Amino acid sequence: MPPVVPPVVSLAVYAKDIACVSSFYAAVVGLREVERASGFILLAGPSFELAVVQVPAELAAAIHIASPPTARADTPIKPSFLVSNIEELRHEVQALGGLLKPAPAAWSWRDQLHLDGTDPEGNVFQLRQSEA
Repeated sequence: MPPVVPPVVSLAVYAKDIACVSSFYAAVVGLREVERASGFILLAGPSFELAVVQVPAELAAAIHIASPPTARADTPIKPSFLVSNIEELRHEVQALGGLLKPAPAAWSWRDQLHLDGTDPEGNVFQLRQSEA
């Protein structure tokens, strides 16, 4: 069997409910589950992997997740995912417990439309689509 070549970019997101958060990213940005073990679920795409890691129980007990989730805007990192059509994903994002900002909040940069959202636990992410 040939050796596994890791993707160029890998990101970890810590979550209270790793099943919920990993299902969200798998459905919204088209990642597939490639590994699951106690404490994490690894998702991957062609050039990117996302490890959804379980927050330790003692820390998780102190984390309150609002419904709808409140954006954790104080984190310095925001993953950005290229998708074919942001508005076509709006219903799925909401059905899976996340939120997208209203369409007028989108902005254009480098021939792409950008729109921020939050996952089911309030982690901020961005969707991008080509304006071509």
